[in-house]
Amino acid sequence: MKTSKSRRQFIKKGALATLAIPAFSTGLLACNSKEQKAITNMAKSEKKLNILILGGTSFLGPHQIAYAISRGHKVSTFTRGKTLPTVHKDVFKHVEQLVGDREDNLKALENRTWDVVIDNSGRKVKWTKDTANLLKDNAGLYMYTSSTGVYYPYKGNRITEDTKLVLEMPEGLTPDEKYEQDYGIMKGNSELEAIKAFGKERAIIIRPTYMVGPADRTNRFLHWPLRFAKGGDILIPGKQGDFVQYVDVRDVAEWYIRLAENKQYGTYNAVGPEASQKMIEFAKQASKTFDAQSSFTLIDDYEFLKNNGIYYMIPWVMPEGDHYGSARIAHQKSIDAGLTYRDLKTTIKDTYDWWKSDAVSQERRTAYENDVNSVLNKEKNLLSEWSLIKN
Repeated sequence: MKTSKSRRQFIKKGALATLAIPAFSTGLLACNSKEQKAITNMAKSEKKLNILILGGTSFLGPHQIAYAISRGHKVSTFTRGKTLPTVHKDVFKHVEQLVGDREDNLKALENRTWDVVIDNSGRKVKWTKDTANLLKDNAGLYMYTSSTGVYYPYKGNRITEDTKLVLEMPEGLTPDEKYEQDYGIMKGNSELEAIKAFGKERAIIIRPTYMVGPADRTNRFLHWPLRFAKGGDILIPGKQGDFVQYVDVRDVAEWYIRLAENKQYGTYNAVGPEASQKMIEFAKQASKTFDAQSSFTLIDDYEFLKNNGIYYMIPWVMPEGDHYGSARIAHQKSIDAGLTYRDLKTTIKDTYDWWKSDAVSQERRTAYENDVNSVLNKEKNLLSEWSLIKN
């Protein structure tokens, strides 16, 4: 694979992954009776909220909805009506489903009131501006789903919520750099529109890093559950000191609802794991999910990885240049505000079980697992080549 092509793919996929793609349809597990029982037994919130979710039928939204309803809240969604939820299907019978288009048809939102608006589908500044201004006098809080992509280029050793954002396209960028920069600029300016309409004390901005877990349709994280389940000698990309950051989508979804309940306005990085973690540590911990015996070969030569088209294997992203600080984003403010974390082994196992379930089509499984260009299938040859170089 040519380096230029790999770079373009890296930027495109990296930007979408950082977005966490809440607006896409995904093949999530439907709730079974055991899950429903767990939801029923969860503690309910004292104050019942009326929540509007812009989007809500894809990766992040269904988890938010199930958790909100389990705590006694009412939920409405606003979508184009083209994507049917594939997660928590029974829960959606309790959801008011409004239909429209954020580009040019917000009529279903007019003359209605909600306690909280969760904007999961704000993929244009105009969309956020229009909905926030329409609802500012008829809703209490506006929660905007942003992204750590607003920090691009990731230059620092510790990027915080107060880090200055790039809000206008700089001059002199390459087409690839413009592609990625444009995404962060869109998200940053959308945040400002939400705050401008609702005010700082009625706006909650959430900036997720790579969200992972069951049903991430980008396939960005699937390599690891599948690979650890097989065991054997496993290729680990990066140097000993390379950090990784990621977060289970369910941890983020549930935290949204608790923030809304507590009216904890402000801007937060939805980043995990709780303690700093290096890529090799991630591998050792995650591999314990399965009984298969594993060993690890760390390929720490970035040039070798680049020459083989490996710029990222989420949660690892090659920490060079504009991506140096992508896994160095501070999250203590979020922890203090109640963000909690599932055990990594739970995320790995649940993702693996979802992938092997009827929620994923055999066609999709075959396409991914038989992709000759994937590391999953190139790994044996890559390890052989690396062994020759090292010896």
